[in-house]
Amino acid sequence: MIEQTGNRLRHIANGQVKTDPKAALAQRLVTIDAALAEVIAEYRPGSGAVEEVFVNSNAQSTLKLGQARGVCLLALAKAGLPVAEYAARLVKKAVVGRGGAEKAQVQAMLGILLPGVKLAGADAADALAVAIAHAHLSGTLARLAR
Repeated sequence: MIEQTGNRLRHIANGQVKTDPKAALAQRLVTIDAALAEVIAEYRPGSGAVEEVFVNSNAQSTLKLGQARGVCLLALAKAGLPVAEYAARLVKKAVVGRGGAEKAQVQAMLGILLPGVKLAGADAADALAVAIAHAHLSGTLARLAR
């Protein structure tokens, strides 16, 4: 969660939703939905952004990631929030300046763009990167649509 005032960004919060790996997929998705509903209720964001699914070599993992992503989209939509979706390369380009940036480069840039941020983990870093990309790109995309 970040706050944007003009060109300034401020870190509000970050975290990760943990699910029981032994639980059935449906129950894990319920856990994700409930956690996101709590975050949305607590912080009351003005919009949301989700990274697009990338296809990797493990089709089963890609499918599960897509289902979790669908729950994220649904949670945001149920809250009445506008939702944007960004490709991973575009997120990296918006944060680092290079679409092929490594995760370590993205995390280093998060420390520069959000001074003092304490990352809750790699997934939290990815989410903050998507939030920053959304902050940078949403205004530009809206102007282009006019």
